[in-house]
Amino acid sequence: MRIFHFSDTHLGFNDLEILNDQSINQREADFYDAFTQVIDAIIEIQPDYVIHTGDLFHRPHPSNRAISFCLTQLKRLSVAQIPTIIIAGNHSTPRTRSASPILAALRTLDHIHPVFEEKYEKIIFDNISFHCIPHINDEAGNLSAIEECEASIDEGKYNIMMLHCSVGAQFMMEEYGERVYPKEKEALFEQLDYVALGHWHGFGSVGKHSNVYYAGSTERTSSADARNDKGYAIITLGDNLNVAFHPITLRPSHRFRVDALAVEDIFDDLRSKADSFPCNGALLTVILENLSAIQSIDIANRDIEACFPTALNVQIQRKFRRTESSAASESVTSASLQEYFGAFLEEQSSTPEEAARLGTKVSALFARYEENSRDA
Repeated sequence: MRIFHFSDTHLGFNDLEILNDQSINQREADFYDAFTQVIDAIIEIQPDYVIHTGDLFHRPHPSNRAISFCLTQLKRLSVAQIPTIIIAGNHSTPRTRSASPILAALRTLDHIHPVFEEKYEKIIFDNISFHCIPHINDEAGNLSAIEECEASIDEGKYNIMMLHCSVGAQFMMEEYGERVYPKEKEALFEQLDYVALGHWHGFGSVGKHSNVYYAGSTERTSSADARNDKGYAIITLGDNLNVAFHPITLRPSHRFRVDALAVEDIFDDLRSKADSFPCNGALLTVILENLSAIQSIDIANRDIEACFPTALNVQIQRKFRRTESSAASESVTSASLQEYFGAFLEEQSSTPEEAARLGTKVSALFARYEENSRDA
């Protein structure tokens, strides 16, 4: 028996304010493309069952476009008569019970089984049971759902548990309402053939449990995710459990680090990196480390971006070397920041001419900031 496991598709996600030829946010379109690739793979593979472990949408109230796109793609699975179970994640769950859950719309599709009512639910087929615990805002309700699952294991069938939470981690993603699975309840996993997880965006097994896996997300929601492959997992049940990850094709994403203390010319290093990596249409993060304040003022973002003319977007992070002066500046009030910064640059400048040039730049920057503050 084969089960197709994917998760955290975050349909409707958008950022960067870049539009494509159809006037759709380019990153939003990327998430739709990733989802389409997964649905194409399902139609081609024809698994026995499909499971999605939460965060189908990025928001509990997605746009009309996101809803329409999702229904159109899931209709393909409905027509193919592939049983598909989808649980709600924290992103797709309303924060109040008075709001209507968006996953209720999926009930209009045959063979699609959405689970979103903040309680344990078992989806039963002839030879397999899916024990579903969607995102539950109430902590006591979450524990009650786990205990109900413990009492509902079916003998003589495959038993699959579906969760959207952190398992085996003592830290959080700092998102609204996210849950950590109680460690004292992990013994339940031994009674299950497979535990399908959503919430964390990287594929992989969890700790000592050989049958507990995150499928990961199908797209990247942050630049910190640049090195993670995205895709889906094929689960084969039989005498032995087999879990195989299959990547999909995404827009390239790279992180470049430049140490200002280790290179003679930052821009030469950046141009070299641009020649060494496929940057066409890519999402890039450039991290400048060990910068001095003088170096940073002389390095304009537009000049960094010009090193990667074919990239979709270049995100720039600046990390300054720590000096006694910079440590002292942490206690300076915002009212005296311009004066203090000007004095610091004068101290660091090698000539009066350089100090005057940088001082002019600082004055212009603070004037622009004040102008923008008045307009806000």
